[in-house]
Amino acid sequence: MTAPRATVRLQLHQGYTLADAREHVPYFARLGVSHLYLSPITRARPGSQHGYDVVDHAQVNPELGGEPALRALAATAREAGLGLIVDIVPNHMATSTDNPWWRSVLERGRGSPHAEWFDITWDSTDKDMHDKVLAPFLGKPYGEALAAGDIGLRYDARTKRCYVDVHGSPYPLDPASLDDGGPRDAGALADFDPATDAGRERLHALLERQHYRLAWWRAAPEEINWRRFFEITDLIGVRVDQPVVFDAVHAMILGFYEEGLIDGVRVDHVDGLSDPIAYCERLRAALDERAQRRPAQLRDQDPYLVIEKILADDETLDDRWKVNGTTGYDFMSQVGAVLHDPSGEQTLTELWESVSGDPRPFTAIANEARDLMMLRHFPAERLAAARALHRVARLDLRTRDWGESAIQRVLWELLSVFPVYRIYADERGWHHMDRVRFEHAATQAHARIRLDRDGDDGPLLELMSGWLGGEAPENFPPEQCLARREAVRRFQQLTPPLTAKSLEDTAFYRYGRLLSRNEVGADPGLFCMAPDVFHRRCSSRGRHFPHAMVATATHDHKRGEDTRSRLAALSEVSAQWADTVLDWMNRHVPATYSGAGTLSPHPGDVYMLLQTLVAAWPLALAPDDEAGLQAFGDRVSAWQQKALREAKLRTSWVVPDATYEAACEDVLRKLLQPATEPDSPAREIAAFANRIAPAGAVNSLSQTLLRMTVPGVPDLYQGTEFWDFSLVDPDNRAPVDYAARMAALEAGDADDPDALLANWRDGRLKQAIVRGALQARRDYADIFADGNYVPLPILGSRGANILAFLRCLEDRCVFVLAPRLCSLGLRGEAGDDPSGPSTALPRIDGDFWDTTAVVLPHRYAGATLRDALSGRERRVGADSILPLAEALADFPVALLVAD
Repeated sequence: MTAPRATVRLQLHQGYTLADAREHVPYFARLGVSHLYLSPITRARPGSQHGYDVVDHAQVNPELGGEPALRALAATAREAGLGLIVDIVPNHMATSTDNPWWRSVLERGRGSPHAEWFDITWDSTDKDMHDKVLAPFLGKPYGEALAAGDIGLRYDARTKRCYVDVHGSPYPLDPASLDDGGPRDAGALADFDPATDAGRERLHALLERQHYRLAWWRAAPEEINWRRFFEITDLIGVRVDQPVVFDAVHAMILGFYEEGLIDGVRVDHVDGLSDPIAYCERLRAALDERAQRRPAQLRDQDPYLVIEKILADDETLDDRWKVNGTTGYDFMSQVGAVLHDPSGEQTLTELWESVSGDPRPFTAIANEARDLMMLRHFPAERLAAARALHRVARLDLRTRDWGESAIQRVLWELLSVFPVYRIYADERGWHHMDRVRFEHAATQAHARIRLDRDGDDGPLLELMSGWLGGEAPENFPPEQCLARREAVRRFQQLTPPLTAKSLEDTAFYRYGRLLSRNEVGADPGLFCMAPDVFHRRCSSRGRHFPHAMVATATHDHKRGEDTRSRLAALSEVSAQWADTVLDWMNRHVPATYSGAGTLSPHPGDVYMLLQTLVAAWPLALAPDDEAGLQAFGDRVSAWQQKALREAKLRTSWVVPDATYEAACEDVLRKLLQPATEPDSPAREIAAFANRIAPAGAVNSLSQTLLRMTVPGVPDLYQGTEFWDFSLVDPDNRAPVDYAARMAALEAGDADDPDALLANWRDGRLKQAIVRGALQARRDYADIFADGNYVPLPILGSRGANILAFLRCLEDRCVFVLAPRLCSLGLRGEAGDDPSGPSTALPRIDGDFWDTTAVVLPHRYAGATLRDALSGRERRVGADSILPLAEALADFPVALLVAD
């Protein structure tokens, strides 16, 4: 197939529209990408900053410029030789009355043509909710909201109809409810005025006759009767498994593909769907069916289809998936892990356990977070799954005596230890890997069950294993088959949000050994990865999913790729870091202090804050720059509040503790006071950050080159061709200064490697590596698209400090050299002040490599190779050996090609 050569991910919203993207097409083309990879373009909730809160799948978002702007962008991109890939959102839509499907359901209930388009349980066991949907959008309990006048009737002169106003949002009235004295015009509004007892009673009676029940937002976890996106009640699950819904959701996008406006799609949150594999097969068939009707010049290009999916460390896509691969979180974890020094793991583990007072491994913390999620955030979904399983039990005389409460107990134990985001059983039951993963979880659950000396739920666990896919539903009578399929669906759609919220949005903020490993797609318990394992993973991707995306930054990352790279450098200086950070905590953050609050921040929270300050410290920020420190502090403050609340330990989104948060804010601001003394916190933090910054930069350049050269399609997140020291959203979605990047690209033509290295802090060095690698991918497109991945032999004492491999197609090769764990090889000027910033450059001293050399294929003996990054030539020895001191004499990384 003709896969993208490289993509650039662009976040579209009112502040960066399709027209803005079109303006920057020349820059992207010159940089060397082949496709623009756009965030969702369908109409979203007004003011959306991300596009995932879709309200209309049949319309290009007017706030982005609408369809004319999309067509203009596509035309300009084609002229520049670029294509488009778009992000689509089949799993959920916004619960907004701007959504015509949802509005129809609110107005007509089960009589709406869209009643079955959303994942709603209409046949509730609660008689008061039968044929109704919960609308948990009130800011306070229903009775209080009603008495306070937060709910009222209004008249729309345009439609000549009354509606319910809830905090400024309009809710429709069922026309049938207007019979028998209901409000039909503006004159009737006074009778429903909630300011009077009679009016409030009439309004309540009217609301009770609607197809929705307005409720306090805190009622959602226990009372919700429809599937949400995670536990976000602003987003409702869509039944895209139904053909009519599939067609409605995809009609516009498929039309754009057929017309040649776009070249492929990225599917958001594929694990949320009832049957992701069947969905992808259907979408692939729909794209393929339209491929031959595309413009003639595009018919030889196969559609590109990738999925957003988190893979566990030992998990891969199997042969059932009809996709090109994932969006690259797996690679992001692997490349980060291989750049961490295993020798630092024990020191950093002991440091964290000492500071936090918690000796538990990450798995224990994650399990605790999972139990919290089940108890507080997903009780309704858990109950729905248990009831579906109870239905299966009741349909068989041999199992009908198992009660719902017993099923809930066993389900809890099973969910508590489930090892992956989900499995993919269907009417045929488990696939091979599904069985392996489920049985692993069942073994762990059984061990927990055996701790109960007052009962034995083991037999029920064995039965549930069969109900959840161990036995093929299709082998049972129709009624039992349907019940088993529903139980499987409920279970498999519960584990992804439960896992994501437990890990990414809770445990990641509770465990702080080294925050570079607390990243989407990664396992904080997996500190590092050996080079041979990394090579095996890359080789496997090349064999099975050679066109999967590979990414190191996304719109969902917790920390920017360069923030993580600098943190990874701490693993190389773990003892020094431990001494330094403990000294800071003792001198600058006393256990008790007089500040904004009466509480002292927990040492674990302070330690994660200090990691963040060191990791994200801007390269140009001076410790006496008051305005710069204030701006940096504002960014970190937003991260800190989110981190504290997501951890749900001492404050949370549901029950925020303003006193504790103020105490943490006070510590942050004291640490970032403009430096006036040599031992000022800001001066010391800045000095340490600057001393490890060159090592972090080398890590980043290695990570960048690896992303551009391993099997897969490299994805460049917007703006990260310059240094990216961002934090979690919204910081990672900040505006990009493309004018500066274009100017740097133009100036870079005249700069030699020495000039780029001397001014490395301005970002042009990283941009030069990106551009050089992308040009090589264009010049040697067939090698990078289809070539083998082969690790190269290394001779010498520093073999563990280099990742060396070739990409080879027939007898043509390119060679990649990316260093790792090389902080000792970066030398500053003699006389550097230990308390001040280092003058070291991100260039590895030749003496560090000693006689270490890479062994090339024998046919390259005596050959002259060109470094596609620096433009310099390298002569291979007559014995086909290339010394690393020579190969990496210019940049710390090298991409060698034979012209």
